[in-house]
This record gives sequence, C-alpha cells and structure tokens, in this order.
Amino acid sequence: MGERAYIVTQSIKKLKKEEKEWALNSKGFRRVSDNTPVDITQLPDDDKGLYYKDEPYSTKKLHQRLVITYSPKYALYQKTLRDKQVERAQKMLDSGSTKKNRKNSNDPARFIGAKAATKEGAAANIHHYLDENKITEESRYDGLYAVCTDLLDDEVVDILKVSEGRWQIEECFRIMKTDFSARPVYLQDESRIKAHFLICFLALTIYRFLEKRLDSKYTCEELLDTLKTMNFAEVQEQGFIPLYKREAITDALHEACGFRTDYQFITKSKMKTIQKQSKER
Repeated sequence: MGERAYIVTQSIKKLKKEEKEWALNSKGFRRVSDNTPVDITQLPDDDKGLYYKDEPYSTKKLHQRLVITYSPKYALYQKTLRDKQVERAQKMLDSGSTKKNRKNSNDPARFIGAKAATKEGAAANIHHYLDENKITEESRYDGLYAVCTDLLDDEVVDILKVSEGRWQIEECFRIMKTDFSARPVYLQDESRIKAHFLICFLALTIYRFLEKRLDSKYTCEELLDTLKTMNFAEVQEQGFIPLYKREAITDALHEACGFRTDYQFITKSKMKTIQKQSKER
C-alpha cells in the first residue's frame, strides 16, 4: 500500500467462522463518545448512539484491524425494511406468485422457501412457505457494520468519522442499480449515457425527498409500485387530478406532495356553482 492508509467496508457474512462469531456477539461493545462498556441488547430502539468493538485482523499480506459498529437507529431501519419485505413475501405466497428476482438482492421472495419431498423422502409437489429461519438469520446482522483498516494506532472515533454514513451511500448505489435500473447501460452515445444517469440521479433525489416527507414509513419498492399504478385525469378548467386505488400510502403521497384529490376538485366546482348562483340572485 506504500504510504497510503485505507478504511474499507468488510462484509460480516464473509468473515471466517471465528471472526463472524465474535462480530455477532453482543458483548464487548463500547460507546464511541466516551468509551463506556455497553450491553447493546439493553439499548432502546430510539437510542441515537453509536457503539463499537475492534480487534486485530491480519492476513498473510496485511496487518490490519477489524472494527465492528452497532447503531440502534440503523438496526431499527433494517428491521422496518425487512418487516415490510416479509409482508410482501406473504402476499406473494397468498397470490401464488413466488418467482424470485435474481437481480435484486433485497427481493422479498428470498424469504420464501420450498419443499419438494415428504418426510419419507418420496417425490411430492413443491410446497412454498415463509422461511422463518432465513428471517431470523438476517435479523442477527441488524445495526451492525464492519470496516477494516491499516490505521492500527488511530482512535476509533477518527476512523468512524471517515466511514460515517457509508451504509447510506451504499444503499443509494443499490437503489440506483436495482430499482432505477442504472445498470447495465445499453447506450453508446456519450450524451445519452449522461442523460440516462442524470435521470436515475434525479429519480433517486425525488425518492429521498419523498422518503423524508413520509418519515421513512414506506420502502422504495412500495413507493415505486404505488407511483407506477397512479394515473391522472384532466378536468376541464381545473387541471389534472390523480386517479388511484384508495390506500394509506397514496393518501400519504397526496398529503406530502400537495396533490388535490377528486373530492377537493368536486367541492371546488360546487363552490363555484354556488357563488355563481348567489351573484345571479
């Protein structure tokens, strides 16, 4: 690495067995702000602190350290996201549509398991079910984040300042690649390639705006599915009104974006008629 230092993301799932068990163990964490030992299992969901533990993690070629952080806020975010995906997985089971989207690592169908044999081992029809073991396994990683660095003597707080918010950046890349289909790019002209990524970036910006206005109550998939099913009708001299299936998410979008509903248009039209009749009298 020469004179350069590095801080890189480390997948906890890809750690060797011993290191993974250490990373997933709730013991040994300290509060970043004052280095106080903390039992992270006793922290409330609304805790805004950040906690860590670290140990040497050297390979044949590199002398480095592994830093594991835990954020209750991040854990709650991941749990909320997964709960919604589990709900969608159950709806897929109920409707009989269990096909997986191989391009999307966050596809709700990953929680759907399949059995193709009886207890006696005989051939049987494939039975799909909600895989509770898969759900439990994923929950073990909630709130945890890992980085490797060759800054062996630096304070953890300084290292984490560099990597702070990286999971949010990585999530943006995931959304761009999966939900907004930023890649692969089937274009050759440079101006069109730039236009493609500009549209994807604007879509991401609008999504983040909606996410904030809606207090992160809905996933990116839920918002996109709802927006794709919305249509608009032109009302003479009134403009356009959205047509939609009445659901909580559509009502929330209307309120967040200031859309006028069909009820408001009808009321406005009636008010104009009443005012006109009053003037005529």
